[in-house]
Amino acid sequence: MPERRTAVPVTFDGEDFEAYDDESVLQAARRNGIAIPALCYLEGLSVWGGCRVCVVEVAEDHRLRPACATPVKADMEIKVHTPRLDSYRKSILELLFAEGNHVCAVCVSNGRCELQDTAVEVGMDHVRYDQQAPARKVDASHAKYVFDHNRCILCTRCVRVCDEIEGAHVWDIAERGAGSEIIAEMDVPWGDAKSCTWCGKCVAACPTGSLFYHGKAVGEMEHSADIIRVLASARGKGEWLSPEVSL
Repeated sequence: MPERRTAVPVTFDGEDFEAYDDESVLQAARRNGIAIPALCYLEGLSVWGGCRVCVVEVAEDHRLRPACATPVKADMEIKVHTPRLDSYRKSILELLFAEGNHVCAVCVSNGRCELQDTAVEVGMDHVRYDQQAPARKVDASHAKYVFDHNRCILCTRCVRVCDEIEGAHVWDIAERGAGSEIIAEMDVPWGDAKSCTWCGKCVAACPTGSLFYHGKAVGEMEHSADIIRVLASARGKGEWLSPEVSL
């Protein structure tokens, strides 16, 4: 028999809604049809809270709170859209674009990119910061996949899905600050990573054009991040997926 969930009243931008006491603010908002942008969050994976795009304001708290990592409380007053939040999110997106090499016009995920879509959603139409354009590698050593580090935003979705869903833990983060990067095993080329199972879950979960299949041209790469939620839900329920469900 499924556990009963306790409903609690909350408000989003002054409107009354019902949430559950075991939800995060982001989960409650999305279940009620309220859009809060997020990049590192992916349903079915552990919470990272690193991108900070999903920040919200909570009454009587001067801090901006990450919606993905903030648990719901009864009578919580949450603001999703304010001039402060809109400006903050736009600045975060600009910094992400300035820090890497995100030239959408020549990206395999152009038109199918969560970073691109989120920038449009928050109204980011230019970058006010100096472009860093670091010289990063493109790892095409794997027979099936490519990792373009120039387009990586360090959301760690690939790290978490490989560890938590596939159980292989191929990926990790090395270094710190501007030198941070995703590495395979102990910093070997992806094609040499013996722990890689070729499952493709990391590629499915990637929100940008950083991870893609060999042979994909501009605008051809489609990610299927929603399959991670399906896999996590099936595992939690002890279900087997039908053969038609694939990455």
